[in-house]
Amino acid sequence: MKILKVKTQPSYEILIKENIFEEIPKDLKENFNFGKIAIITDSIVAKLYAERLLKSFQKAKIKAEVFSFPAGETSKNIDTVIFLARSLIQKNFDRKDIIVALGGGVVGDIAGFLASIYLRGIPYVQIPTTLLSQVDSSVGGKTGVDLPEGKNLIGTFYQPARVYIDPLVLKTLPEREVKNGLAEVIKYGCILKKRLFDFLKKRGKEIYKLELEDVKYIIYESCSAKAYVVSKDEKEKGLRRILNFGHTIGHAIETELNYSIPHGLAVSVGMVVEAKLSEVLEFAEKKVSEPLEKLLSSLEMPHKISHLSEKLSFKKLISHIRKDKKVWKGKLTMVLLYKIGKAGFYEFSSFEELESALFRISV
Repeated sequence: MKILKVKTQPSYEILIKENIFEEIPKDLKENFNFGKIAIITDSIVAKLYAERLLKSFQKAKIKAEVFSFPAGETSKNIDTVIFLARSLIQKNFDRKDIIVALGGGVVGDIAGFLASIYLRGIPYVQIPTTLLSQVDSSVGGKTGVDLPEGKNLIGTFYQPARVYIDPLVLKTLPEREVKNGLAEVIKYGCILKKRLFDFLKKRGKEIYKLELEDVKYIIYESCSAKAYVVSKDEKEKGLRRILNFGHTIGHAIETELNYSIPHGLAVSVGMVVEAKLSEVLEFAEKKVSEPLEKLLSSLEMPHKISHLSEKLSFKKLISHIRKDKKVWKGKLTMVLLYKIGKAGFYEFSSFEELESALFRISV
């Protein structure tokens, strides 16, 4: 078992091991004092893993119940949270009980947000079942839901008590969902870990075989990168904003396309746009967009706006970026690359400067 400690307040551990489901009840019993378990999941994951997890709790004589909602980003709203909260109330869940988030990023965001506000806060643990959630969203304590105006506009910082990661569950994922998660892995390679970028470059499409050692390596390296950043800046006041590389453009793409494409594919193109901005603004010390595009191309991932939709334009994206939560006093700070493995922050003096820079690049 690989164990990573996230040094937040309070701190917690990420446990990475194949077939960890059967060990979760014992670990929870040994480390936490609790009553019942509320397993929050979606309609797809419920069919795959809810029964297995429920049986492991029942075998350990732990009372547990499953609560599910329709799978997909469209469920990531305040109505789903209210529905789940009322369901817990009706089943008499109290402050001594624990929420278990079983699923991908949407499940983690919703269950974490629910845990942070239910009875003014109860503990929760993450059991991420997608590559995206295993390498990114399950770590760091960001929770929240979307509004029609944009992603994650209502939310909290609320750290999980534990994160349990089983690399073997990725075997059930379609390749498109693996690509969704790989975008975040590539992001870590771009901003912090060149060795991770080089590893992906070396493995290429072989990575889609999801061989255990490959998967364990990218999960551990990604989680350790995020744990390092979050430990330094839990509430995203400074360094943690570096994790937004590719996300300013990516979130704008998602909003414009009404969340009809996976998050990671939008971020994939977002990273290329922001890498090219690094070059035209003379922020980058050397070429950064070319190696990034080559890697994405080798993995058959989108690296041009047209790969996602012919209807997308920078003009449309800018209208969404204006509402981005990273905008402060009318100015936008974006994460750009110095080189592969090193990133920093660039503050645009105005949206006119951003618009001018965007129209100088070709993506």
